Amino acid sequence: MAAFKRIFQTSILPSVVLLLASTGARADELSGADTAWILTSTALVLFMTIPGLSLFYAGLVRVKNVLSVLMQCFALTCLMSVLWFAVGYTMAFGSAGVEQGPLIGDFGNVFFAAINVDTMSGTIPASLFAIFQMTFAIITPALIVGAFAERMRFSAMLIFCSIWLLVVYAPVCHWVWGGGWLGEFGLQDFAGGTVAHITAAVAALVAAMVMGPRKGFGTVPMAPHNLAITVAGAGMLWVGWFGFNAGSALGANNTAAMAMLVTHLSAA
Repeated sequence: MAAFKRIFQTSILPSVVLLLASTGARADELSGADTAWILTSTALVLFMTIPGLSLFYAGLVRVKNVLSVLMQCFALTCLMSVLWFAVGYTMAFGSAGVEQGPLIGDFGNVFFAAINVDTMSGTIPASLFAIFQMTFAIITPALIVGAFAERMRFSAMLIFCSIWLLVVYAPVCHWVWGGGWLGEFGLQDFAGGTVAHITAAVAALVAAMVMGPRKGFGTVPMAPHNLAITVAGAGMLWVGWFGFNAGSALGANNTAAMAMLVTHLSAA
C-alpha cells in the first residue's frame, strides 16, 4: 500500500496535473464565440459556390449548357478542395512556427501534416482556419467559369483551374496573407480584394480574350436560359458574402460586425 502511495504521488498525480494544466491552457486560448462564427462563415462561403454561383451562371447560359455549368462548379468544389488539402494550403500558409519565404510557403503542411485536433490558429482551431481558407480557394477559380462558359471543354476547365490554383492563387495568397513579400511591403487585403478578386478578374479577362466569342455570337440568338434562377443565385451570393467578408475578421468581434454592415450596404 505504501509503495502504491509513493508511485501515485511521484508519477500518476504529477501527470494528471500537467494534463489538466495543458487542457486548461488550450481551453483558455480557444474562443467559443470566434470558433462558432468562423464555422458559420465557412458554410456561408461554400454556400456561395454551391449552389449560389452555380445557379447564377446556370441562369445566364443557354438551356443546352445549364447542366454543364452546374457540373463545372460542383466539380471545381471537389477538385479544389483536394488540391488545397494536398499542397495548396501549405504553399499559401506553410506551417506554424516556421519563418516563411517571400514567394511561397514551406511544405511542412502537405496533406495538413502539421494540423491536428489541438493545433490552434489564433483563437480558432487550425483545422477551421484551413477549411475557411479552402472555401476561398474554391470560389475564386469558380468565378472564372463565367468568362469561358459555353466555350471550354469540361476536362480543359479542370486542368486550367488546377494549374491556376497552384501557380497563381496559392502564391499570391502567400504573398499577401501568408507572410510573403506583399504583406511585408504593407499591402492591406482584408477579405480577398487582391488575393481573390483581382487575380480571378485578370484570369477571366485573359481567358475570354484567348477563347474568343461564342460560335454564332451576333447572328444566333443567345438569350439567357432562366433569369429567375440567376436572381435566386444572386440572392444566395448576397447572403453568403456576409461569411466571406465578415468571416475574414477571423473572430466574432467589432470588425466582423462592421464588415457585415458595410457588405450589406454596398450590395444595397
